[in-house]
Amino acid sequence: MKGLHIPVVQLPEKIEDLRKEIRQFISYEIDSGAIEPRCDSWLSGFSSEFSKKIGERGWIGMTWPTKYGGKERSSIERFIVTEELLAAGAPVSGHWIADRQSGPLFLKCGTEEQKLFFLPRIAKGECYFSIGLSEPNAGSDLAGIQSRAVRVDKGWLLNGSKIWTSGAHVSHYMITLCRTSPQTQENRHAGMSQLVVDLSAPGVTIRPIHLMTGEHHFNEVFFENVFIPDEMVVGEIGNGWAQGMAELAYERSGPERILSTYPLLNELTNELIEKGDKKGLNEVSRVISRLWTLRNMSLGIAKMLEEGVPSNIIASLVKDMGTKLEQEIAEITRLVVTVMPSIDSVYRLEKLMAQSILQSPGFTLRGGTTEILRGIVAKGVINNE
Repeated sequence: MKGLHIPVVQLPEKIEDLRKEIRQFISYEIDSGAIEPRCDSWLSGFSSEFSKKIGERGWIGMTWPTKYGGKERSSIERFIVTEELLAAGAPVSGHWIADRQSGPLFLKCGTEEQKLFFLPRIAKGECYFSIGLSEPNAGSDLAGIQSRAVRVDKGWLLNGSKIWTSGAHVSHYMITLCRTSPQTQENRHAGMSQLVVDLSAPGVTIRPIHLMTGEHHFNEVFFENVFIPDEMVVGEIGNGWAQGMAELAYERSGPERILSTYPLLNELTNELIEKGDKKGLNEVSRVISRLWTLRNMSLGIAKMLEEGVPSNIIASLVKDMGTKLEQEIAEITRLVVTVMPSIDSVYRLEKLMAQSILQSPGFTLRGGTTEILRGIVAKGVINNE
């Protein structure tokens, strides 16, 4: 059985200047009351004002060409920025998906007109995207999607629905995977395409799905004869499955798969240090050592993506291990300190603990369930033997 190779990334010294700049900026935003640290901030922490501030500093679309609004910085520099934002629990969900995967998809598969229209707006923190994949009867078995677009004059007519769509109620567009030709028994993945849907277009209906906390960032999205112009097709008609699967490497390997509950871990560590609780710190150190390993793996994948090296199998592995660790942080906190979780508490540890507990069931579901990810890893390693 062939092993998996992940490059070891040595961070250049200049990275520390960038890290210092980010920390100073975030510290000011927190101290001024502009933002409040929270767990799972990349999915549930929304602030259009903060996204624009990030865009003004050149921290969205950092690796993209300058002609499209980017800064042509390295993937490692981008990793450091996103790592620091997540560690601080900053509200980055507005621009997150557009920066993480929609933009790179346009760069790889989009037309020149699409790049010039969308990318500069994304980089400014003014244009948000959602992901249109899962459907009521096609979650883990994504090949079972039924949303369909039929050819009409100068475009396509889209009908169907998507579910668990994060941020659709605040996003401007959704890249939607749908069928543009009938499914065949020989190849269930054939006949799919990716279309850009304007979420304000006639025929689009967005309904909220509220979490246990009462929060709203998930949605159902319905399409009823929604017209999609030809210029809003991404890549090639019929190549949607391959494009979408390549896109998932960006979704599954980033620091958000290991840092969703980091603000809780940080607060817990500070409290244990203040109390001089060596036994508790010993337990936390076990978590931190695993987190550091996963962080280095995630950095390696960022380097692979920059170099165009296929990384879907390794990204699936990191996502599986990372989200399990994120869930365990709340459990470790419960075991080493006495705390009463409450989302309304003025005590930061209690508030972060409550957020982690209530959000964590979704960690091992979103972006691919644990079972599906392990199947990808197993099949990939065996097939590469």
